[in-house]
Amino acid sequence: YLKLCFRYIIILFIICILNEVNSEIQNDGTTKAHLVPYPQQIVTYPTQLTIDSKNFKFVTKTKQKCDLLDEAIKRYQKLSFINGCYHLNHLSENTFKTDYFEPNEDYLTNITIEVKGDCIDEWPHLHMDEMYTLRIDTEDFPKQAVIFANTIWGALRALETFSQLTHHKSDTIYAINSTLILDKGAKCIYEYRMIFYLQEVTVYLDDQSFPYVSEKFPELSEKGSYNPKTHVYNTQDIENVITFARMRGIRVIVELDSPSHSLSWGKGYPKLLTECYSGGQPTGQMGALDPSRNSTFEFLNSLFTEIAHKFPDQYIHIGGDEVNTTCWKTNPDIHSLIVYYKGLNYSQPNIPSFTNCRLLSVINVWKENYNKELYNLTKLNYPVILSSCWYLNKISYGYDWFQYYGCDPQNFNGTEQQNKLVLGGQVSMWGEWVDASNFMTRTWFATGSICGREAVECKEFVECNGSSVSATGSICGREAVECKEFVECNGSSVSVCAQQMPDVGQGAKTSTRG
Repeated sequence: YLKLCFRYIIILFIICILNEVNSEIQNDGTTKAHLVPYPQQIVTYPTQLTIDSKNFKFVTKTKQKCDLLDEAIKRYQKLSFINGCYHLNHLSENTFKTDYFEPNEDYLTNITIEVKGDCIDEWPHLHMDEMYTLRIDTEDFPKQAVIFANTIWGALRALETFSQLTHHKSDTIYAINSTLILDKGAKCIYEYRMIFYLQEVTVYLDDQSFPYVSEKFPELSEKGSYNPKTHVYNTQDIENVITFARMRGIRVIVELDSPSHSLSWGKGYPKLLTECYSGGQPTGQMGALDPSRNSTFEFLNSLFTEIAHKFPDQYIHIGGDEVNTTCWKTNPDIHSLIVYYKGLNYSQPNIPSFTNCRLLSVINVWKENYNKELYNLTKLNYPVILSSCWYLNKISYGYDWFQYYGCDPQNFNGTEQQNKLVLGGQVSMWGEWVDASNFMTRTWFATGSICGREAVECKEFVECNGSSVSATGSICGREAVECKEFVECNGSSVSVCAQQMPDVGQGAKTSTRG
């Protein structure tokens, strides 16, 4: 109970600090707001509108009733107006600086959320459209706040941005700067050995424990988990996580690491693993999954089929991490398999050339020499994601975020077509030195700097309304942004072109990512 209370206090403190930092910056018309993730294009003005949180309304314009949006509004009615941060200011006069504020007649009474498309995307997916525009007291919408999005996913991202723009002044009174934001939305994949929610989550099953409760193979968790009663994910647990994530536009991806990292599987089904030999005799030690038995593949087919029905995402991560080939090299059955399939060897399996699932595969690159791997895989026309330079469990002295921020997954001298196959990055954190005491502090800020980073270089240009403008790239989806990709706002197409931005006037700040 004390740990839970302490964790809650820390999280609240983090939220409050971010709220105050964002607000102070917004209050200064010469400086851009610090938003997480940072939008691709933003114009801020020194002028402010007043909000009375008690009477502020969220108005929706959708083609049909949308439970995702309704639930999101309930959350952001609270998150946009956090009273606790105001009281935190008074702990010390020097902790935060809040300028004197007197409510004026320019009150903002509501925000309108307009979703152009149908609210039919039941589940977030890899190619979901997260683009949105957010206009607060702009020339075309004076004294108004409006969100335009093609899909519900874009509306969710816009609401998160809006919640970070409000600045608490006193009691129920808040202020918000006049702002124009155009954003494509950032996609990031986060991998942990424990469940947490950010943008995407990988639920991981490993050597030490098999916590997933399988209906077809119950002994996997009964004998392979830390504790089959307390340290497992049953059907209801999984449904709760997936539902919680869906309401926030978060994908949940399950990873069954194979063929290695599978010793916990053998606790319940020992024939799945490879017997190790020495001098022609079994040693009693077990290695990775045994590929010489048809029963191994029949088992995997049944297990993955069950998993596919439990998790709605289109992808399952099959691992391939740290395959220890020691037992394979000593096992006579696998030696016979190597002889039969002349293209195989005992080293790391050459999966791309040996399998024929090209159309459905995304390759996760985690090796240190990742530039070469990225080049070779994209040359074979495989879509890839990179995680090599974003291992948060690697502790170094000083500031870590510089190296995270500077890593460019397209920096491998590939062609334009190869660069387009780089879908983005996967932020990974392994749990050897991580528990509940440092989990939040290790992950939250680092992933924010990674997924909110600006493009390191503008390598591509697109033609837009007769003028060349730089395309936007980032870790989280580095595809070139074409003008046609932006949402239609107020009857006209809004794009990344600078000349389509309104006259910012003196004292305003324009910031373009990329």
